[in-house]
Order: sequence, then structure tokens, then C-alpha cells
Amino acid sequence: MTAHITALLKAAATMSPQRATAFFKTGPGDYAQHDKFMGVPVPCLRKVAKQFKELSLDWLDALLGSAFNEERLLALLILVQHYQAADLAGKAAYYRFYLDHLAGVNNWNLVDASAHRIVGAHLRNQDKAPLFTLAQSANLWERRIAIVATWADIRAGELDITFSISELLLKDPHDLIHKATGWMLREAGKRNPLQLIAFLEAHAGSMPRVMLRYALERLPQDTRKRYLGRPH
Repeated sequence: MTAHITALLKAAATMSPQRATAFFKTGPGDYAQHDKFMGVPVPCLRKVAKQFKELSLDWLDALLGSAFNEERLLALLILVQHYQAADLAGKAAYYRFYLDHLAGVNNWNLVDASAHRIVGAHLRNQDKAPLFTLAQSANLWERRIAIVATWADIRAGELDITFSISELLLKDPHDLIHKATGWMLREAGKRNPLQLIAFLEAHAGSMPRVMLRYALERLPQDTRKRYLGRPH
């Protein structure tokens, strides 16, 4: 089955593998140096995910072990479908499967397509301790999962967890965490600008510049200028 899917995806490629890496750092020592690409666009992957929506966890396990980014992303798109269609017991099983396969959720596009739809969705009305554990992980992708997962709460109008996780990540060394945290702060600010302003008043001076810029994107221009003009 995995050989069939690989052949199907390679036939669906619309760009060169080199072009597909344009939004990823794949050089020696970079965060995606391990990753290989076929050149399959995401809309195509979503269509294939619907075609193989009944794929078992054994096959998803195999795809998540692939060296190809697109195969891992396909597995996660299918897993999201499984999770969303499942009953409570099934959701718990798919959530656990996700956590047991974090080694395959190892690039920003993989995290962003799945963290809020599985981890965030599952923890919506549960103890948030797993998010704090992930946020303090030595693993870059687990920290990104922690903050992106809070998007599920943001969409439900509950913002406190986003600000709490963001505070933990203020001194994170990686720009991919700066961008994701700023992105989630921006999304939270759309719901409650005053709560975002309060966070910025407390932390803007110590926020990485790119995190601050992302967080400010939807605020009025004069507000953006005021915070960007402060010394770091």
C-alpha cells in the first residue's frame, strides 16, 4: 500500500523537489536537513487524503516513518479525518497515536496542519498539562506543537492558555518558535485586543523581534509603531 501511495504522489508532483524546498531550510545543520520532497502541492495531498480516508493506523505508522515530507503530511491529514469522525474513545486513541508518533511530526508544515486539530481539539476541555510539558521540551517541534495546539482554544474564545504558553516561549532560541508564538498571539488578539495589549505591556520589551512583529500585525498602525519603537 505505501508503495502504491508513493507512486501516486510522485505522479501528482507539479514542481521539482528543489522548488518544493523553497519554504524550508534543508541545508546541513538546518532544521529540515533530514527532509526529502516530491513536489506535491498541499491541495493535491488533501484530495489524496480523502481518497484514502479509511487507511488504518498501521499504514499511517508506515507513512509517518517516510523520509518524504509529503507522505508524513498525508498521514497527518488522514489522521485528522479519523480523529474528527471518531467517538470519544476513538478520539482518545487517535490523540495517543499522535503523541506516540511525534518523531514523524518534524517540520513546521506538519505541526501546523495537525497540532490544533488533534492535540488542541482533544485538550479543549481537559487538563492542559500536556501542553506545558511539550512547551518545555528540548525538541523544537514539540514546542511548536504546544503553541499551535492552543489555536483550538483561541477559536473557542478561550485565550488564557495561549498567553500562558507564549510566556513560557518568550526566551526560546529558535525563530520557528518566535514565528508560531507571534502568530498565535495575533490570533488571540483578534478575539481580544485588550488582552493582547496587556500581554505586550508586560512582555514586549523581552520578546524576540519577529515574535513581536507577528503579534502586532492586526493592531492599529500607531500601536504597532509604539511597540516596535521600544528598545529591546
